[in-house]
Amino acid sequence: MGTNTFPHQQRKLLMHIGFWCVYASFFFYRISYSRGGEDPDWDRILKDVSFQVVAMIVISYINYFFFLPRFFKNRNLGRYLLEFIPILLLLAYMVVLGKRAILDDNSWMQKMVYSDRFTIIVMLNTFFLVIFVALLRFVEDWFEMEARKKEFENEKLTSELRFLKAQINPHFLFNTLNNLYYLAFNQSPNTTEVIAKLSTMMRYMLYDSNHPRVPLDKEIEYIENYISLEKLRLNEEVPISFEVKGRTAGVTIVPLVLITFLENAFKHGVSNSSKGSWINVTLDVQQSTCHYTVSNSKITETGKTVTEKSGIGLQNVKRRLDLSYPDNYQLKVTEDENAYFVDLKLNLV
Repeated sequence: MGTNTFPHQQRKLLMHIGFWCVYASFFFYRISYSRGGEDPDWDRILKDVSFQVVAMIVISYINYFFFLPRFFKNRNLGRYLLEFIPILLLLAYMVVLGKRAILDDNSWMQKMVYSDRFTIIVMLNTFFLVIFVALLRFVEDWFEMEARKKEFENEKLTSELRFLKAQINPHFLFNTLNNLYYLAFNQSPNTTEVIAKLSTMMRYMLYDSNHPRVPLDKEIEYIENYISLEKLRLNEEVPISFEVKGRTAGVTIVPLVLITFLENAFKHGVSNSSKGSWINVTLDVQQSTCHYTVSNSKITETGKTVTEKSGIGLQNVKRRLDLSYPDNYQLKVTEDENAYFVDLKLNLV
């Protein structure tokens, strides 16, 4: 929030300077052409304009910087009016006296400046200018409050996204480490390959996924490594297909938003002990649209438990989609007696 303070203060200053420039120009124009047919006395006009503008600025900002902050702090309108109105009346009358001193020897203006009408006009003009500048303060505070509210919401959403990403695949790491331990213990030639893939995946999860968007090709590589390690866990006994269609080069996506569906498929839909297990995954990219489908077999004997557990992961990824792709995605999760189906369409613009 501190980085935006200086530009914000600059905008406020420029807005106030612009207002007083417009007011001074209008006042100068009005008094220059209302002299009863006499030739303009430019020296007296400049004195009148300078005095008028400076006096209005002083009175307005006494209220702006002193009385209004006290009102915002105490929220007591009666006390504010009781304190400021007498001072406003006194200062406004001093403006009347000052303008009389400037315009006193002007034959056309002499009668008018000592009239009650002139006094009322000057005091009302002062009153309305003070109100207008005070309204500027209210508008500025409202916009500042809205900006702070929006920044707080953005920080909250960013924190929530980080929390949701942190929940991805903790069990996957433990399973892979267990498999790695088994391979190392048996001196398997696949050990180095598994370490390399796991290292690539961890680097992606820890560093690349911190960016708002990543190349889709990196996300695909992560998915392919994930599938390879899961195949190893399943001893290559479960048929698994992953097909990529369309042009993926140059396309970006929110990181780790696709993996949860695949994770659920492996975690709850396949097992070495369950015959007939399978997983099919397709990723089709056409222009700015990504169509991602995951289907997997259903383990009927633990069907109820599977549904309850997978529901948490689906809630998390749906929340991430709501935050990252608001109104730019369609998600359908269905099932029948034998399989689960996930159909996700993302607008990647």
